[in-house]
Amino acid sequence: MNATATTSAEQVQQEIAEEFAFLGDWTERYQYLIDLGRQLPPLPDEYKTEAYRVHGCQSMVWLVPSGDASKMHFEAISDSAIVSGLIALVLRVYSDRPAAEILATEPAFIGTIGLAKHLSPTRSNGLAAMLAKLKGYAAAAGTS
Repeated sequence: MNATATTSAEQVQQEIAEEFAFLGDWTERYQYLIDLGRQLPPLPDEYKTEAYRVHGCQSMVWLVPSGDASKMHFEAISDSAIVSGLIALVLRVYSDRPAAEILATEPAFIGTIGLAKHLSPTRSNGLAAMLAKLKGYAAAAGTS
């Protein structure tokens, strides 16, 4: 499902919460995350550089911004299947939005779907690092 201009980041977070509510236990939810991660488009190797790498993640994660303050687009990938699934959720909420909306949107879906309780500390730190980098790109676009 691609977010349209009329679907706010908050609405997308609600959709994610509803999808996860349909899944039974965390075995199913992890499988769903892995499936989401597999659907990410491949990231060209020229973007897998230190400049785009998200530090603070145990696995390798690259986050590439494009666009401007009026509409920012992000591409990202990880070498970890579950982390790629987390990336897919983050991109659904934050990609193709104005920088101001990105900065104003808290990642409530993480708590709503119970991710915060079910991620290892290293994955939680990595997710926080990815969100911080994404918001950093948005802040830089908003002031340029």
